[in-house]
Amino acid sequence: MNLHGTIDRPVTHDPQKQDPTMQRPSPEPAGSTLPLRETSGAIVSRQNRNLEMQLIPEVLARAHMNDLMREADSERRAVRLAAARRMQRRAERASLRARRALAMAVMQ
Repeated sequence: MNLHGTIDRPVTHDPQKQDPTMQRPSPEPAGSTLPLRETSGAIVSRQNRNLEMQLIPEVLARAHMNDLMREADSERRAVRLAAARRMQRRAERASLRARRALAMAVMQ
């Protein structure tokens, strides 16, 4: 009998590591034997864990992109601030030249 495992429940030949939900079907009719233990909670938690594990790269990529966006915004602000300071110095120099020109015109 070939039993195929899944990512969620891999097949192993070691009985200690065997997932109780992957037991080979018994020749007895269904429902005639008692289940060994309740595993529905374990399956749900395992599926949730696997879903979280599958979403980890997405979460990491999103965090990385947020860091890059924050860094780019910071760099843009720094460039804008430097340009504003340059323009302010240029305006101050133009203002001083205009003052001097006015003073020279008044003095003559």
